[in-house]
Amino acid sequence: MGAGISGIAAGYNLKKSCPSKSFVILEGRDNIGGTWDLFNYPGVRSDSDMHTLGYRFKPWIHDKSIADGSSILEYLEETIAENDLMKNILLKNKVSAANWSSERSLWELEIYEGSLHKKMTCNFLFLCGGYYSYTKPHMPHFKNQENFQGQIIHPQFWNKSIDYENKKIAVIGSGATAVTIVPEIAKKAEHVVMIQRSPTYVVSRPSEDAINKFLRKFLPVKLTYFLIRWKNILFQSWTFFIARKYPEATKNRILEMIRDELGANYDIEKHFTPSYKPWDQRVCLVPDGDLFQSIKDKKSSVVTDTIDEFLSDGILLNSGKKIEADIIVTATGIELNSLNGIDVAIDNVKVFPNKRLTYKGMMLSGVPNFAMSFGYVNASWTLRADLTCEYVCRLINLMDKKGMSCCEPIDDKEAHGDDRLIDFTSGYFERGLSQMPKQGNKAPWKNYQNYLKDIFAVRIFSIKDSNLSFYNNKQN
Repeated sequence: MGAGISGIAAGYNLKKSCPSKSFVILEGRDNIGGTWDLFNYPGVRSDSDMHTLGYRFKPWIHDKSIADGSSILEYLEETIAENDLMKNILLKNKVSAANWSSERSLWELEIYEGSLHKKMTCNFLFLCGGYYSYTKPHMPHFKNQENFQGQIIHPQFWNKSIDYENKKIAVIGSGATAVTIVPEIAKKAEHVVMIQRSPTYVVSRPSEDAINKFLRKFLPVKLTYFLIRWKNILFQSWTFFIARKYPEATKNRILEMIRDELGANYDIEKHFTPSYKPWDQRVCLVPDGDLFQSIKDKKSSVVTDTIDEFLSDGILLNSGKKIEADIIVTATGIELNSLNGIDVAIDNVKVFPNKRLTYKGMMLSGVPNFAMSFGYVNASWTLRADLTCEYVCRLINLMDKKGMSCCEPIDDKEAHGDDRLIDFTSGYFERGLSQMPKQGNKAPWKNYQNYLKDIFAVRIFSIKDSNLSFYNNKQN
């Protein structure tokens, strides 16, 4: 399910490692690409470098390491074309429900192609549709919102017809979307104000990797990609480890870098000093310091306050300050979406993911022939997606080797605890974690969010495990 980054990786790996299997990628939208087809707001880009957001098997060959959305979509289209995957993709086919029939040892899918209702069965169901709702972002209602005479738009629903040139813009939010959209629309707008309830950690990185550009002059593309990819993987792992071990020192270093960007007279304490520790939430990336440059050029500004109400021509803050606006952009976040928004059942009994443990971060206890791709939140999504797809293929091949039709993680009562799936405090995680699977208190039920550990657990170590049951039809 899903023809975005994870679904395309699944298609590639199935073709490569399970050539005797037939498969189909069901995509509910009109186009491939997932996130990179959905978002059209100005400046949309990766907030991870493309040497790790790109696939292990397909080098990213461009100078820009922090790539714009259209370049990423083009990269995904190239991957599909190079591996002849389009014939395996059914667009406009939205899965609404999936029921595991123990009697038939099959998944029974309910699919809608527009208004046409269809049914399909499969031996193995692999969810690759991401972790948030494409149709329902987080949109809190503000007092007297209906009084505003201008346009209110959530970035998830941005369309090319929106004219913001020479307009006063208010952007509500301080996350990755807000820090991306503010400097971009500020290039044409009269002025952009980013209204944040509380600050987020923001760091600047070059949009181009100088070492990558240097190595490409005399090394083959694949070798350069491999070296830069591992340089970035190790750097990400190291900085995350240091941030968790030495949070105060990491915080001071980030704030020092922001002072270097904005100068000693800017109120860093108020506008860029969060109350939480670094990497308790995802750190926002601004390529080439574009947000800071926009603030220095007085094309944009940051206001840290809470909103009292919307006015006909802007926003009234609780401090009494008024922000005039022709357009209000509500960059207020996403809504987590467990199991890709499908109703999943076993023998017509609904599966509640929050009642089950996640096995190796990709399967659910007691759910047969089922996997889901859930990437990293502290590194590039694709690193984990690649590993998950490889594991699923190994699992399918092992089932064939054993002559078994079913594989199921056995629920381990001793591993149950109150552990959250992700140790993050971001608003969208806090709002949605109650519907997500639980992680256990020991391997293989623990979700480490650590690529170096996962390489051994998923790619290298034996797939055989006493927590994994292989069997033929239980009914027989």
